[in-house]
Amino acid sequence: MKFKRIFLMVLDSLGVGEAADAASYGDSGSNTLGHIKENYDLFVPNLEKIGLLNTITMEDKQDVDAYYTIARPNNAGKDSLAGHYEMMGITSNIPFQTFNENGFPIELIDEIEKITGRRVIGNKCSNDDSIIKELGERQLNYGSLIVYTSADSDLQIAAHEDVVSAEQLYSYCEKVRELTKREDWLVGRVIAKPFVGVNGKFKVNTAGRKDYPIKPPKKTILDYLDEEGYNVIGIGKINDIFSEQGINKVLKASTNQSALNKLSSVMDKKFTGLCMVNLCEFDSLYGHQRDVEGYAKAIEELDIEISMILNKLEMDDLFIITADHGNDPTFHGNDHTRENVPLILYSRNFKYPKKLPVQESLSVIAATIADNFEVAPPEIGTSILEDLE
Repeated sequence: MKFKRIFLMVLDSLGVGEAADAASYGDSGSNTLGHIKENYDLFVPNLEKIGLLNTITMEDKQDVDAYYTIARPNNAGKDSLAGHYEMMGITSNIPFQTFNENGFPIELIDEIEKITGRRVIGNKCSNDDSIIKELGERQLNYGSLIVYTSADSDLQIAAHEDVVSAEQLYSYCEKVRELTKREDWLVGRVIAKPFVGVNGKFKVNTAGRKDYPIKPPKKTILDYLDEEGYNVIGIGKINDIFSEQGINKVLKASTNQSALNKLSSVMDKKFTGLCMVNLCEFDSLYGHQRDVEGYAKAIEELDIEISMILNKLEMDDLFIITADHGNDPTFHGNDHTRENVPLILYSRNFKYPKKLPVQESLSVIAATIADNFEVAPPEIGTSILEDLE
């Protein structure tokens, strides 16, 4: 074992340039980090020192503090589930559906009304929770269900807790999850969104949110680590993405800052294994909202935290930074973009950090983690552990 603890930070949607097959997704020319940097005077000295900005062009950087490169996606989609599955070592050819243009088919809405006994309102795309402010009073008055989607592959159901208890809402979502396993209705996640408050001040009860994702089609490296008795810690939406499989310690976090706070706390603990954290707001608050300035400021806020995080690492720790897909805030529409992702590997022990060759799959991460902890290798991916000197 080369590293006792590995920390994997996923910067949700921070792609670094169009993938080779971007044209087939309608994403030619996309570059999340590159276009943010072009449109905003990005000040990220700590992230720059570990090579993040160099992943945009893959140019050489002298006196870099980490190994850096990019990884190319080889999954069937450009959503969070597919990206995370691949980085944990499995291929995913599941054709997750999105319904952000015209809403869900009327046949699906009819089925939802039939199994819940409640009328559906909404049925449109809402990339934030503004639809709850718009329709909350109507839902409260008539006991209906607000059904909507984001630009992701999801179906969200919101209801006021005074009318539909959280437990009842969860029951509805479990039934809808079964409905949406049909191929033409297959969404990656069904999400329960209980809300509280009065008209004009409605707000989602974030502690009551519950996700119902599709289970990973095969075992991931998380499962292999768990089976061998290693700690596998998931912070943020990691547990939801992997449908509670392979993770033996769950820490909830709904914002970037809360996730970073939880990570900092975990770093103070003695354990052996993997801690995986997702910073979701890059995607949900800024990518989908096409908010260049907000995205840039969020990266700058991370830059401040990164120096403190790296300083907390032990000599036998490995810290990895990557992303799951792109979401270029300068691009058309509100969907994810098909992009390569950055791959940064940092340890206080490294003597010769430098640029690495381009990696042909995100599963290089899984293979390297498996190699380090000497567990079963993933079905895809090649380890670079021996290259880290």
